Amino acid sequence: MNIRVLIVEDDPMVAKFNRHYLEQVEGFEYAGWVASGVEAARVLAEQEIDLVLLDIYMPGTNGLQLLSSMREQGSTADIIIISAASDNASIRKALQLGAVDYLIKPFEFARFQAALTAYKEDYYALMKQEEPLSQEQLDKLLRPHSGTEEEKAAALPLPKGLSEGTLESIWSIIRQLDNPVFSTEDITAGAPISRISVRKYLAFLKDAGVLGMEIGYGSVGRPVYMYTVTPEGHEIIGKYISGSGR
Repeated sequence: MNIRVLIVEDDPMVAKFNRHYLEQVEGFEYAGWVASGVEAARVLAEQEIDLVLLDIYMPGTNGLQLLSSMREQGSTADIIIISAASDNASIRKALQLGAVDYLIKPFEFARFQAALTAYKEDYYALMKQEEPLSQEQLDKLLRPHSGTEEEKAAALPLPKGLSEGTLESIWSIIRQLDNPVFSTEDITAGAPISRISVRKYLAFLKDAGVLGMEIGYGSVGRPVYMYTVTPEGHEIIGKYISGSGR
């Protein structure tokens, strides 16, 4: 059964952006979007919500006030904060009130995906089991970055429809290009997949922060999407490719 997620964000464009990211991660179900703490409280009272992606800066009841009210009323929905608030007081208050993760805007898709994957596989799964937790399982919850070297080296899961092997092939082609600025056609020429599929992989790499993109115009005036590897692209791609193709 999928994890039902409510997005609480007063900016419609940011909410749409977060929904797009959410729908790329398997195991989660978009349950709706609300723009205020008051609306969120109503939805939480009427529906079964497992996880709330919560902004702090909102008119009226802000995110921290909503979170505090949820805990006072016994709500069991989990919280991941997604906010531009980076001050110590806000972060500390959110963690004290039980937020399971905290993403500071702006963030990359890789960080968003890592947050949801860790929540699903480590926190949600363990909290749903009936057996008492072992010390090892509890340590995994309290110290999520203390795994073995092998676990740390494991590749992050990809969005639905993408495979690590094909991603590695696309990345290999990109690394071998003579020109640092390239188009979809440059990749399609050497890729074992269709142009449409290549575009999906390039879109993912752009969302993940591996590639930057600019729009140019061809000889007939049609827009042409041109890509470059970002300064941090080589590090980010290593999170998705477990083999030597990093």
